[in-house]
Formats: sequence, structure tokens, C-alpha cells
Amino acid sequence: MNIQLILFNIILITSATSCVHKNNSENTTTNINMALQQQKIEQIQLAERTRGFSKSIVFTPSSKTTNTNEDIVNAKISSAEWKAVSQLAQTLDLSKISDLQSPTTGRHSDRAMAAYIIITSNGKEYTSSSFDSGHPPKELEALYNAINGTEKTKNQ
Repeated sequence: MNIQLILFNIILITSATSCVHKNNSENTTTNINMALQQQKIEQIQLAERTRGFSKSIVFTPSSKTTNTNEDIVNAKISSAEWKAVSQLAQTLDLSKISDLQSPTTGRHSDRAMAAYIIITSNGKEYTSSSFDSGHPPKELEALYNAINGTEKTKNQ
């Protein structure tokens, strides 16, 4: 009788441990998925270049630096402006931006500046494929327009 009771307790404890382990692995998977969705964008840069001309716009949570042919202008930005730009970057699958196809090829023959976007997230840089200035891949279009839009409204 004691042996049957001991065996019953062992089976009961083993099955309870298996349930706890399964719940922990499900929670871990959920936490990993949430972490991927909440990537921390630290910096966003748009670089455009051709022979004799280069322009770079770099956004960080507190500032925007514009470098046009080594003429550097630093400006503070509002948290709302950073949030608008960084949220557009968060919608992208950063690991795939280097594979995006450009809709045009003018940069290959100097008909357009070669442009690319670099996003720094969680300490890692993600660089897009190059594209013609003004004609980004459709996946980057909203982010490109937001970055360039802040520059155009300031120049007008």
C-alpha cells in the first residue's frame, strides 16, 4: 500500500512539474516576441551622395544634425518629432531593409544621388540597400519622406 502511495505521489509531482515547465516556455516565447516588437531605436540617418555633393541627416532622441558638404548644423528636436520619426522606423523589419529593391537606377550613372538609410536599434546598425534620392523603396517611403520633410519645411 505504501509503495502504491509513493508511486502515485511521484506521478503527481512529475505531471505538475511538466505543466509548470510548459507555462514557463510559453511565457518566454511571449517575452521574446514582445521584445522584438519593442525594438529601441537609438538613431536614424539618411545619407545622400554623388560626385561632388554629400548630405546627411541624423536624428537622435534629442537632436537633428544636418551635414551638407561638411557644413554641419545641429538642432534640438521635440520629443514629438522624434516619436513621429522613430515610430516609422519601428514599423520596419530592420533585418530585411538591406534587401529592399530600389524602384529606379539613376544613381548608377550619376543621374541621381545614391541614398541609404541607417537605423541604429539596440546597439546594432541596420543599413538599407542604396536607392535614388527621392525614390526610396516603397517600404522606406514614409520614413524617407518624414526625414526629408522636416528638412524641406525648415528650408522654406
